Amino acid sequence: MLPLDDRTALEVLGTERPSQEKPRTRYIYYPHTAPVPEGVAVSIRGRSYKIVADVDVKDANASGVLFAHGSRFGGHSLFIKDKKLYYVYNFLGIKPEQQFVSSVPVTTGKHTFGAEFIREKTGDKGEQIGKCILYIDGKKVAEGPMRTQPGKFTLSGDGLCVGFDSGDAVSELYKTPGTFKGGTIIGVGVDISEESFVDLEAEAARMMKRD
Repeated sequence: MLPLDDRTALEVLGTERPSQEKPRTRYIYYPHTAPVPEGVAVSIRGRSYKIVADVDVKDANASGVLFAHGSRFGGHSLFIKDKKLYYVYNFLGIKPEQQFVSSVPVTTGKHTFGAEFIREKTGDKGEQIGKCILYIDGKKVAEGPMRTQPGKFTLSGDGLCVGFDSGDAVSELYKTPGTFKGGTIIGVGVDISEESFVDLEAEAARMMKRD
């Protein structure tokens, strides 16, 4: 009997599903909402991307998840812990986690927190290889090499979340739900265009001023 589908597992997991929604390059997510299923959430697979979180930090000891997508088997998360900004990319659950930690503490006030992955090449197994840069208010606070997985983060559950992490925690550095406390998340943007991070950060700053 001939195979009905002779694609490899990698090809199946990396294939985009048909959607009635028109393709776009920028997605905005807000707190106090249910997890967004991966099938309709922004897809960062195979490309460079930028995450920008507008946050009003009201407590010097603010902590918790700002943005999370995926689980301990693969995903990424932007969060505050021990007065530092963290971005973790969990590659298929393989240890050690790719962790990026700000070189300066998070202070009270309105801030723009960001993480950017700049794709440089494709690896032998379809993974994307490049570098990650962590930002606070447009200033680089961490940088290092990073790779991203070619397939989806989850087959079911563990959607994209703002202000908490559903299901299995993306990072071993916190426990679910890791609810953000000590401030207010205005919104989180994820951009997969070729626009520079500086342009996005400036736009986020204008949004903060309107509030």
